[in-house]
Amino acid sequence: MGSGRLRYAELEARAEALAVRLRTLGVGPEVVVGIGIERSFDYVIAALAIWKAGGAYLPVDLEWPEDRRTFVLEDARAAMIISGGLAVEVLRETSGVAGGSITRENLAYVIYTSGSTGRPKGVEVTHGNLLNLVFWHRRAFGITAADRASHIAGLAFDAAVWELWPYLSAGACVTLADEATRTSPDLLRDWLTAEGVTISFVPTALAEPMFQSTWPTTTLRFLLTGADTLHTHPVAGLPFQLINNYGPTECTVVATSGVVKPTSICGKPSIGSAIANMRIHLLNENRQPVGPGETGEIYIGGTGVARGYRNRPELTAERFLNIQGGRMYRTGDLGELLPDGQIAFHGRADHQEKIRGNRIEPDEIVSVLARHPKVATAAVAAVGVNCNKQLAAYIVPAPGMAPGSIELREFLSRELPEYMIPSIFVKLGALPLTSNGKLDRGALPAPAAENALDTMAYRAPDSAVEIQMASILAELLDVERVGLDDNFFMLGGHSLLGTQLVLRAKERFGVTLTLRDLFTAQTVGKLADEIERQLVETLDAMSEEEAGRLLAQMEMR
Repeated sequence: MGSGRLRYAELEARAEALAVRLRTLGVGPEVVVGIGIERSFDYVIAALAIWKAGGAYLPVDLEWPEDRRTFVLEDARAAMIISGGLAVEVLRETSGVAGGSITRENLAYVIYTSGSTGRPKGVEVTHGNLLNLVFWHRRAFGITAADRASHIAGLAFDAAVWELWPYLSAGACVTLADEATRTSPDLLRDWLTAEGVTISFVPTALAEPMFQSTWPTTTLRFLLTGADTLHTHPVAGLPFQLINNYGPTECTVVATSGVVKPTSICGKPSIGSAIANMRIHLLNENRQPVGPGETGEIYIGGTGVARGYRNRPELTAERFLNIQGGRMYRTGDLGELLPDGQIAFHGRADHQEKIRGNRIEPDEIVSVLARHPKVATAAVAAVGVNCNKQLAAYIVPAPGMAPGSIELREFLSRELPEYMIPSIFVKLGALPLTSNGKLDRGALPAPAAENALDTMAYRAPDSAVEIQMASILAELLDVERVGLDDNFFMLGGHSLLGTQLVLRAKERFGVTLTLRDLFTAQTVGKLADEIERQLVETLDAMSEEEAGRLLAQMEMR
């Protein structure tokens, strides 16, 4: 990253010198120039120089695989790339007017985001889009030259844009964090304090443990967060305000913003309300406004809505729509208008799961888990496929705490229906994050006995039904023994073995278990309870002679 200080006069001089060279190479309005530089003064110099030359910059993350870097540069039709030491590599001839004047409609930057098809897509943001963010931010948080801001977001994450230009345009100081600091909640908290930072953006997954911890005396006025769903409120007495923000890259970083009050306030934090010159619409499947208290898809209109996707006219037409009397971006996110005018965020429409016929929003489960005092942070995902799909909760315990799966299930059951209670609980040291600080769902590990939240002491089956059920499971799963609390699925069970288990229970006990029973009661003890319940019902409906014959038959089996 480098060290030391860079004063504004030097920034101006070095950026202008580089801009002169870029102009000679043909950089002007609408010409895209890549930046392949680590977090450093050189990165800031390169971005400013590209603007001075009239072009637009394209962040290229050095941690990306080479194939992705190559694809992004080719797809964006970048004319050149600036690398370490401000070396310029020309990639193709330019088609712009070198050094031409720029307007609000010209490109300021292009940032690539993951596409649902696996092909990254570049978002084109104009100077007019960015100016709206800069002016709103400076007014909303009272930014002056006396402020000290942090720069910690991944460079290919649009929050990195937000961390620079509102402050540099105000003459404030921007402090650059190193890689180790920017990914550790504890190190980051101490660094912000030591550096005298007054305003900082921290991605949600890192911010949540930070605002749940004790803070020393600090100059921090605002802790801004965003990028993922915020599930918890800050503890009371923090020396700064926590601000939750929401906005897709396609709407220039931030579309809504709001103060998050301490834990005395019930419910999941909102994402605030629309920032200056932005509009939020909650629409149903017919693109009509939903009523108060109803969930709708979030559509965003206003000055911050980007131009569209780079060289993707079909996708741009699909996501950037002219409806409701204006141009809007269709987010694919779900929200609800609250009585105070703020927006409750209900997650992604495409993150919803359907398990045993029930639609489930994992973030709703996480918001409850996050309120448990032994849980620092959590994630919920569906594992398995088809009828074997079930919910797994990934738990990062609070420091010094050891939550158990039973107590977490009981805690969840106070607020959630049975079908929303995870059947598997996995213990993690930390949630896996992308380079942008977002939850990396694809990196969540597969549940296994080794990462189970708690390993219960072996309890031997006791009753006749428990002993026989344990024997059936041990044979089906090819294990030496099965305890009363062992989970069928954690031992390697799946839907095919589940069908065989149902058939063997029918043969052995004469009862009718279903796969749904197996998903609901996954241990030997609970399955035995269900079998005994059915046996009691059957016996109650029989005469004593019929009951005697049934018991005799079962003993023979």
